[in-house]
Amino acid sequence: MSPRPVWTFISNHGAVLAAICQQGEITAREIAEQVGITERAVRRIIHDLEAEGYITKQRVGRTNRYQVNGDKPLRRHWQSQIVVGDLLHLLVKR
Repeated sequence: MSPRPVWTFISNHGAVLAAICQQGEITAREIAEQVGITERAVRRIIHDLEAEGYITKQRVGRTNRYQVNGDKPLRRHWQSQIVVGDLLHLLVKR
């Protein structure tokens, strides 16, 4: 019998978004180390978040500066009354 896979309450998309919210100027490598996934996976997630309007990205030297759109609703229909900013308020200590 193989061991059960590790799972978490927050998806990788949520964890990347929280990392970006916590530190707006951060590299994909730093996010990958913090979240525990590959840099390539982080880049895909950033692309997804940017394409859906959850973040905007601005290049600053060797890093990117991110801005989270906290007014954007969560994606699941039954959670659409909750905005990203409310979720991040719970996940990110400032």
